[in-house]
Formats: sequence, C-alpha cells, structure tokens
Amino acid sequence: MAQRVVVTLFDDIDGSEAAETIAFGLDGKSYEIDLNQANAKKLRRALEPYLEAGRKRSRSGKAYRQTAVAPDPAAVRAWAQSHKMEVPARGRIPKRVYEAFSAAQ
Repeated sequence: MAQRVVVTLFDDIDGSEAAETIAFGLDGKSYEIDLNQANAKKLRRALEPYLEAGRKRSRSGKAYRQTAVAPDPAAVRAWAQSHKMEVPARGRIPKRVYEAFSAAQ
C-alpha cells in the first residue's frame, strides 16, 4: 500500500498555514522562520532599508588563506644533482637545497 506524507508548515507568528520558510542571519547567528505571504511581505518590507544599506558577505564570511604548494621532490633532487649539490637519493631533502631551488626559480 502506498503512502503519502504531507508536511504542512505553520506561520511562526500567527499560527496560520505558512507559504514559505525564510532564512536570515543576525549577530553571527542563522535563523529560519516559517511565514505566510502577508507576514513574509511585512518582514521583507521591514528589512528593506537595512538590506539596501548593508553589504553582502561571502558564504562563510571567513577569509581563507591559500597554502603554498611544495615543489616536487623529484624535480628538486634532479635540479640539485645537476648543480653538483649533495642530496640523498631517498628520504628528506635538506632545507638548504629547497631554498637554493626556490631562489633559482
């Protein structure tokens, strides 16, 4: 037997049937409110002067620093060997070799 589940939203202000869910934020907190058409219109009208004067933020509002990508160890080894620098065939490449490689680029 098939079932149909119906979800009905109710206006968080007056308890009538809601037409939509509105998401908004204030003071670093996110909110959602279910409103009928009239209350949604009132909310948008009340916020309009603040929205027009305000600035839009990026999604998270946080700046992300891009991390530097380390050079390919095989390329560093090949470069060091071609410049007569001592570098182990395997394992950690000395910092001075990386610094010389970066300075030469």
